[in-house]
Amino acid sequence: MRTALPHSLLSSLSEFVATRTGLHFPPERWADLERGIAAAAPDFHFSDKASCARWLLSTPPTRQINEILAGHLSIGETYFFREKQSLDILGEQILVQLLQLRRRHERRLRIWSAGCCTGEEAYTIAILLDRLIPDLKEWNITILATDFNPNFLRKAMQGIYGEWSFRDAPGWLQQHYFTKRSDGRFEIHQRIRKMVTFSYLNFADDLYPSLSNNTGAMDAILCRNVLMYFTAQQTKRIAGNFYRALVDGGWLIVSPTEASHNSFSPFTPVEFPGAVLYRKSADAGTQPLAGAYPFEEAEVAPPSLPVAPTEPAAADIHAAQTDQLPATQQNEREAPSLMARDCANQGRLAEALEWCEKAIAADKLNPAHQYLGATILQEQGRYDIAIQSLMRALYLDPDFVLAHFALGNLHQSQGRYRQAQRCFTNALALLQKHPPDEVLPEADGLTSERLSEIVTSLLESLPQPAEASA
Repeated sequence: MRTALPHSLLSSLSEFVATRTGLHFPPERWADLERGIAAAAPDFHFSDKASCARWLLSTPPTRQINEILAGHLSIGETYFFREKQSLDILGEQILVQLLQLRRRHERRLRIWSAGCCTGEEAYTIAILLDRLIPDLKEWNITILATDFNPNFLRKAMQGIYGEWSFRDAPGWLQQHYFTKRSDGRFEIHQRIRKMVTFSYLNFADDLYPSLSNNTGAMDAILCRNVLMYFTAQQTKRIAGNFYRALVDGGWLIVSPTEASHNSFSPFTPVEFPGAVLYRKSADAGTQPLAGAYPFEEAEVAPPSLPVAPTEPAAADIHAAQTDQLPATQQNEREAPSLMARDCANQGRLAEALEWCEKAIAADKLNPAHQYLGATILQEQGRYDIAIQSLMRALYLDPDFVLAHFALGNLHQSQGRYRQAQRCFTNALALLQKHPPDEVLPEADGLTSERLSEIVTSLLESLPQPAEASA
């Protein structure tokens, strides 16, 4: 007979879980908490949930323990075209108008599936766009999908699903976008898989929006059936981060059960039949659906960033030169870089790149400018040029941790998992030389310890060679 955990133990566990993972389990959800602990017990080598619970309360915190725990306490279940009403609004009323307007200017679109679980939502977005845009190859489409569970991310990158993932999907989905495997599961077509970039991100601990994780200048963020796990205070903080991650006029889509004017107070709620969406615009209710989006002039040809210099000790030369500059001259040299960041955060990518080129011209030996250029180029979908910029940054400073990290992310987004693994391994080796609490250069406040945890999680999420080729 299975005995229930005492209320005193569940109360302590609830506080413990909130502190360790950010997940919120009030008394009315203690039954869910208890089921999650029971499911996690075997992973912690316990045969019963009570012993596991007491061990968790007494053991020092580690990243691995927190992620295993969070993985069992969140519902790792989703399916294609879930909550179809919200997707219909996104596709038929928001994206259609936005695509019409963007077609006349910069053909660019950025969408974030925040809390993507095993990838069904992100691939649904990709399929939706594939059906909406006949000239898809002429567009710069970014679909970022993030989660804090490496096991979920690994499955998402594989893109292989059983029948249960299609339980409420349209009949044409499997036929047009999947290949049936010999084991009865379905593998998503490669061209759709390549539209989505999967990455690790923890809403409770990590910094966003940030150029370092490509979470800025989003046109739409879908965060459905995720925020219900957080306290009201945490939800407001996350919503504030999402607000800053969106361009003016951008949209936040949450589950109908999570809709709350109080939690999403920075946004303007927009009511649709059967759903409420949230918009980053003070007058969203009176403007046309896509009328508040900022538009840029059509992009020019890809920029020609400077070729890496040939001096063998370029990074040392730059450091010495910078130290000798008066403060006013240093500020003048930093101004283009600051302008580039500001424009990039607002989604004005062509302008951001112009400022970045000015920064490079003014300070050719600064690897940070090449790194900044690479992050902007990545947002523009110019992955090959971004990789070249990162290689220049690493030539100038081989120990530039963020450049190794960014290079790994770029390779991972293109399905080059071996190269990504090598870059992430290099980043981890370099991070061991930094004190855990050191804030890394160009990392938007990210510490060495936290980046080590993120890189480790990304390494764990990469498909193994057999999985990647399955």
